[in-house]
Amino acid sequence: MTIRAEAGHRPVIGSPLRAPKTAELIAHHIRRQIVKGELPPGHTLPSEAQLLEQYGVSRPTLREAFRILEAEMLIAVRRGSRGGAHVTAPDLSVPARSVGLILQLQNTSIEDVYEARCDIETACARLLAVNPSEDAIASLKACANELKELVDAGLESRANASQWWTLPVTFHELITDHCGNKTLALQSALLREIVNKNVRASVSESLERALRGNPEPFLANFRLTYKSYFKFISFVEKRNGPGAGKHWDTHMRTGSKFMLHFDHHTMALVDLFD
Repeated sequence: MTIRAEAGHRPVIGSPLRAPKTAELIAHHIRRQIVKGELPPGHTLPSEAQLLEQYGVSRPTLREAFRILEAEMLIAVRRGSRGGAHVTAPDLSVPARSVGLILQLQNTSIEDVYEARCDIETACARLLAVNPSEDAIASLKACANELKELVDAGLESRANASQWWTLPVTFHELITDHCGNKTLALQSALLREIVNKNVRASVSESLERALRGNPEPFLANFRLTYKSYFKFISFVEKRNGPGAGKHWDTHMRTGSKFMLHFDHHTMALVDLFD
């Protein structure tokens, strides 16, 4: 199989040109197939022998192409006699770590990330309410009801402790995933990935304090949370985009104050990924 370089950005006249390496061209060809959905996550690539014959290259060249795709988290390669390469699903933690590092190098605070997340998610909430699907409404209701049941059960058992942060995270994910704008959803997911460990740390610390002392303030806060969820759902059911957006903006800003009222606002963003 012949691999040809494809046109990209137009070079400046007179600037030096570097011919792409064969391994880069092979990686580009496989990458295009993955991006276009021709090679879905979980799909196993042909054997090394088949690919060597298909591309007409040496084993080191093919393996260099694999290293490029592995670095981009597009494939995973298992070594050994039963090894091979298979397409992997995108892992947001990888770009989120890179974004978090860049933000930290710019001395960005966690509050700054929460502010951006609030603006993006509010836009998603407004879009969702304009044209919601029945599946979106049902999923939001199921999540809100599950949180209500958790609060009503109190703090008798630690077995479901993780639900105190996973259920709110799920509700936020449902809003962005069903908003109908993939770009906003991805931006929100990246920021959510950055702050999720802060969310977990804040809720866990608050939960521990509640278990050691008076649980009522903790439970009261989560009662307000699920009531806010149901109010948001009512805006969605009425297809009231402006109302949903305004309500969610208030909800997000109130929630941010809770998440940051511990000492975690002084934590470096990169520390959230340790």
